[in-house]
Amino acid sequence: MIGWAETEARIRGYSPFLARALDRYPAVAARLASGDFDAALRCAQAVDGGADGVARALRRRRGAIALTVAAADLAGAWDLDRVTRTLSDFADQALEEALSAAMRERYPDADPRGFVVLALGKHGSRELNYSSDIDPILLYDPRTMPHGPREDAADAAVRIGRRVSELLTTRDGDGYVFRVDLRLRPSPEATPIALPVEAAIGYYESTAMGWEQAAFIRARPAAGDIALGDYFLRQIRPFVWRRSLDFGAIDAIVDISRRIRDHYAQGQAFGPGYDLKRGRGGIREVEFFAQVHQLIHGGRDPALRSGNTRVALRALAAAGVIEGEVAERLDDAYVLFRTVEHRLQMVEDRQTHELPKTREALDNVARLHGLGDGAALLDLLRPQVEWVGRNYDRLTPDKADMSLSQDEARLKEQLTEMGFADAETPVARIGRWRSGTIRALRSAPSREALEALLPGLMRTMAKAPDPSRALNRLDDMIARLPSAINFFKLLAARPALLELLAEILSHAPTLADALGRRAELIDGLIDASAFDPPPAVPVLAAQFAALEPGEDYQALLDRVRQRVGDRRFALGAQIIRGGDPLEAGRGYGRVAEAAIEVLAAGAVREFEAAHGRVPGGEMLILALGRLGGGVLTHASDLDLVYLFTGDFAAESDGGKPLGATQYFNRMAQRITNALSVPTASGPLYEVDTRLRPSGAQGLLAVSLDSFARYQREEAWTWEHLALTRARPVFGSAAARAALAAVLDETLQRPRDTDALARQAVKMRGDIARHKPPASALDVKLAPGGLVDLEFLIHVTQFRHRMAFHPDLSLALAELVAAGHLPGELIAAHDLITRFLIVSRLVSPGSTEPPEATRPLVARACGADNWDRLLASYAAARQSVGEAWAALAAPFEEE
Repeated sequence: MIGWAETEARIRGYSPFLARALDRYPAVAARLASGDFDAALRCAQAVDGGADGVARALRRRRGAIALTVAAADLAGAWDLDRVTRTLSDFADQALEEALSAAMRERYPDADPRGFVVLALGKHGSRELNYSSDIDPILLYDPRTMPHGPREDAADAAVRIGRRVSELLTTRDGDGYVFRVDLRLRPSPEATPIALPVEAAIGYYESTAMGWEQAAFIRARPAAGDIALGDYFLRQIRPFVWRRSLDFGAIDAIVDISRRIRDHYAQGQAFGPGYDLKRGRGGIREVEFFAQVHQLIHGGRDPALRSGNTRVALRALAAAGVIEGEVAERLDDAYVLFRTVEHRLQMVEDRQTHELPKTREALDNVARLHGLGDGAALLDLLRPQVEWVGRNYDRLTPDKADMSLSQDEARLKEQLTEMGFADAETPVARIGRWRSGTIRALRSAPSREALEALLPGLMRTMAKAPDPSRALNRLDDMIARLPSAINFFKLLAARPALLELLAEILSHAPTLADALGRRAELIDGLIDASAFDPPPAVPVLAAQFAALEPGEDYQALLDRVRQRVGDRRFALGAQIIRGGDPLEAGRGYGRVAEAAIEVLAAGAVREFEAAHGRVPGGEMLILALGRLGGGVLTHASDLDLVYLFTGDFAAESDGGKPLGATQYFNRMAQRITNALSVPTASGPLYEVDTRLRPSGAQGLLAVSLDSFARYQREEAWTWEHLALTRARPVFGSAAARAALAAVLDETLQRPRDTDALARQAVKMRGDIARHKPPASALDVKLAPGGLVDLEFLIHVTQFRHRMAFHPDLSLALAELVAAGHLPGELIAAHDLITRFLIVSRLVSPGSTEPPEATRPLVARACGADNWDRLLASYAAARQSVGEAWAALAAPFEEE
């Protein structure tokens, strides 16, 4: 210990900040001069702000305490533990007073419960350095957090958190209290500054990353509702202290240590400018050496769990985890590094850890420490820095006896315990992901996010209906992602989505492909409302059409693709989760119709801006096929016919006038492009216009009058059969009514029904020859399948001139009720249609689905198991086949 005269001389000679403090706090300075540092501390703690409130009182008190601590440190009266503990205790006090003040300001009569400040880092371990920021996490309990009668608890917590931060960080002539860094909370870029305690528990239990595990070694409640903080830490204790590390945990820990060195490489060369905290052989490497061993062994030995670095080193040595000599040398180095770090910060109260680069500034720090010059300071530090760096190298895998073969053996063992029957495939996949050869996983943050997610991900995949298939599809999906970090973080933040992802990857290659293009699609399933049926077309159209101010037609194309993609993906997920495929099919239909409504209207507006309008004319769109019937599959294209009203000889009135026929044909092409051309947000629909008058040889858009005349005079039988499922989906009410009249007149017209039946039978035979079914489970094309049923219904409609509903189920029900078709066809239609819709998701090639997926298909089709579904399907095909054969027999070609 040195006398006050020398201590004061060093302060006034080499620390402008402390010199000003001596003059600002004369009562404290007088007690320091007497050599009674404890009395000086009590005096400093009694400093207040007068009538200026808690913020000024804390700022002044902090200045007085900083002076006292520095003087006691420089004089050798207090050791490092006393210095850092005193600073940490003041941080606790400041947080408590700031929090109490913030609560009183907003809720003066409320019991200040339900809000806790957790201290992390050196504050959490009571090792706070001289000029440090603090890294709290703010948690609240919505059930007990005070809030106003019309105020949400979450909003109240955020306001309290902001006020606490403001009280501590605001700077004036008295300085500041503490810099507050709230970025250690989960996903700080996306979460509020205060988090509900149960949500935080869920995050740390399931999805937090490796560095967060290490951070919580030094966590403790520092202010507020201490019982709430203790509850939180008890709940996440298994996350921090694991009895057996998950596979990849040690690798992840070591990888963090490597990245520390890589990131701060510029501060690792020892000498002027050396980063005493982050540099090779510095403070961080002492701390991390201890923490790695704590994480590995602390799950089994509670004595190793101290957040204090010096205490942890002694405990690790006592337990035989590290050598006693190593612990002593690390402790010596740590005390020296932290003491010199304090000297750096005492000069001007700056949060710095770097040795000065100039000789003059380095000499100044050395003399504040009591040395002759900067060279002496470097000589004092060098051997400790070099030894700590060499010791830290022992954490590399080869020197920790963690060879690749041992890692793989441990990994296989853990995967087998999770439930993988064959661990070779997941081991290979994990190795590929970790190798950095996949574009989406080349960045360190992406790989860190992967490692954090892997344990939960692999446990879920092991329980998937088809683990190998799910894992292979996940691998394919990741390989197509431009970046995987957001996808992994999303799953980490929403563990419930993992099970659904495993189901999708096991069963639905179509949805897996969609995820490969847009991983954020899974985000749309967070809300339970995603599994509700889509609303009516007008509501959907309004949702699809919504744009931000200033967004244009190109933005509309992107927005519609995103929103339609979200809806279609959710409908597919509904089917996978057990929803009724028929309801999903109707949902697909409403989504497509709303997309047509929005994109056609947008394309028309763009076109009219350039070419004006055709007086008395407008665009009409007629839907046919499955869209006309209102029930689509995930893979359905859109069968559209473009028509226009008005005089085909008219001309548009814009700056670039066009004749009506050219005008509407170019507009139709614009609409087709809007519906089908991929944008940055991906593809939308395939559009098929071959059912227009004269087919591919005809104009893309014809007038309504020409369409009516064509149907009366030129249309083939197959074209009239197609009109049974025609429905206007775009155009004014008047234009739709006019088109509906043309359709009704065409369908109700007297005709030779035998000739029509004969032609229909021939057409069905041609289809069978030119487009044979892919398998017996090709429910559309197989004999007795959906095509046979459609022909059967359409011919019967014309024979009896009734039941012309575009919706096949309604048409069939009416024909059965009238006695024209057997009743068992209703159940057959529903079964076959369900089978078609679900098969487009799980076996797009119309072949037999994988064995693990068969129970899902059976359930979706209303059967108890696969065998019963096959029996029901065979019975349905027989019913359809017999009814079609009975109708077709008189007209079969001999």
